[in-house]
Amino acid sequence: MNKIIRGAVAVATAGILLAGAPVTATASAAPAAAPSAAVRLELPAPTGPFAVGRDTLHLVDGTRKDPWVPTADRELLVSLYYPAVAGTGRPAPYTTPAEARALLTDRGELAHHATAEQVAAVRTNAREGATPRTGPGRYPLVVLSPGFTLPRSSLTVLAEDLTSRGYVVAALDHAYESDATTFPGGRVLGCKACDQVFPDRSLNRVSDARARDVTFLLDRLTGDRPAWRHSRLIDTRHIGMAGHSIGGASAAAAMAADPRVAAGVDLDGTFFAPLPESGLGKRPFLLLGGDPALLPPDLEDTSWADAWPRMDGWKRWLTVTGMGHPGFTDWPVLSDRAGSPHPETPLSGTRSQQITRAYTGDFFDLHLKGLPAPRLDGPTAADPEVVFLRS
Repeated sequence: MNKIIRGAVAVATAGILLAGAPVTATASAAPAAAPSAAVRLELPAPTGPFAVGRDTLHLVDGTRKDPWVPTADRELLVSLYYPAVAGTGRPAPYTTPAEARALLTDRGELAHHATAEQVAAVRTNAREGATPRTGPGRYPLVVLSPGFTLPRSSLTVLAEDLTSRGYVVAALDHAYESDATTFPGGRVLGCKACDQVFPDRSLNRVSDARARDVTFLLDRLTGDRPAWRHSRLIDTRHIGMAGHSIGGASAAAAMAADPRVAAGVDLDGTFFAPLPESGLGKRPFLLLGGDPALLPPDLEDTSWADAWPRMDGWKRWLTVTGMGHPGFTDWPVLSDRAGSPHPETPLSGTRSQQITRAYTGDFFDLHLKGLPAPRLDGPTAADPEVVFLRS
C-alpha cells in the first residue's frame, strides 16, 4: 500500500516509511483466518430520497501528455452518478476483479476475510443505464478525487449518498496513480507515479496534475459539445469538489486553478503545495480530518495551519475522534461487514461513513444549494466525535 496521511508518507511494502524513517512492520503472531465463502459484502443505503444511476466515461486529453508516462496522452476514467428513476437500469458493479486483487494485495487486513471475487461483487446502490430523473431544475456537480494509489471506487459510499441528495457526482480515476485501474480494452494501469514521487516527496506534482484533470473534465462535461450523454442534468453554475488524502489537497489546487469550482472539501489530506497568497477568491472550504491522537507523536503536519489564513471565504476545520485516515473511504465499512474491523480506525466503519456523508453533504447543501446546515455551525450532542478546531 502506498498511503498519504496528513503529516507523513507511509509506504507499506516490506516495511513502513514514516516521516522519512523506515519502521519495520510487525508480523501478527496469530495466523490469519481463511476468507469465508459466506461473506456477502454490501454498501450502506444512501440517506437521500433519490435513486442512483451510474455511467462510466473514458476521457483522453489529446492536448496533454501524462505526467508519469510522457509517451501517453493523459487519461481519466470517470464514474458519473446521477439522480435516477427508481427501478430502472441494472445493478452497477463495485469494481473489477483486477482492481479487487490489487486492493487485497496492498491492504491485506481485508484479505483475511474476503476474496477478490467477493470484493468485486460488493453490492452497490447504483444502477447502470438507469433513466435520469428530470425535473424543474438541474443538479449541482460534485467532483470526487481519491487518495493516492486508491481507485475511485474507494469513495463509492460518499458518491452514492451525495447523488441520493440531489447531485451529479463525477468520481475520477487519474491514470497511473492507483494500484490498479481497468481502462478500456482490458488495460490494467498500475501506479507509475509511485516510483517518481515517493523518493523525493514531490507530491505537489500529483495535486497539480489533478487540478488540470478537473479543468479538462469540466470542459468535457459542460462545454458546447459535452462528452456525457446526460450532461444536461448538470447545473454548471454550481460545482464543488471533494477528495480524500491527496484528493483533498487536489480540491484546493483545482479551486486555485479554476474559478468554476465554487466550494471544496479536504478529507484528511496534507497540502503538499501552499495555497495561493491571494486566497481562493472568497470561496468556501471545509477541512475534515482524522483524529490527531492516532498519528505518531513525532509527526507534525503544519500544512492546514499554514493554509488556514489563506482561506478567505467561509471555512471550518473539524476533526473526528477515533477516525483514522482510511475512515473517509469505503474500506472500514467493508472490513466491518467482513468481520474484521479496520486496524487503523477505531471508530466503526458505519459511524465513520455517517459522519463523512453528513458533513460533506451538508457543506455542499449550504454552499451549492443555499440550504440551511446547522450541523456546521458548531459542536452538537448528536455528533460527539466531531471536534470544531477552528471556524
